[in-house]
Amino acid sequence: MKAEYRKNRTRAKIHGTAERPRLSVHISNVHITAQIIDDDKKTTLAYATTIGSKQKGNKTELSAYIGAEIAKKAKKIKVKKVVFDRGSRLYAGRMNALAEAARKEGLEF
Repeated sequence: MKAEYRKNRTRAKIHGTAERPRLSVHISNVHITAQIIDDDKKTTLAYATTIGSKQKGNKTELSAYIGAEIAKKAKKIKVKKVVFDRGSRLYAGRMNALAEAARKEGLEF
């Protein structure tokens, strides 16, 4: 229940536009997914996920891999700046690894 309140509070403050879309991250017990979303058009511009991926490692390493992949895909669609949406997760551990890897690849938020 607390996580749902935290997610709603976070989403109420951020909004993705065409110039600065939203980077939404979902981390489950098994998989990690990141999406770049334009909230004005209600479309997903790019996404990266560990589902079906051959990448090996612990979950923190997989988070870093997904962060790098989503940043590479953002470059392809010419997106440099995003709004970071961590959802209900705290900015620590896997979330931090994903964000730092995306920043290393050139994504700004």
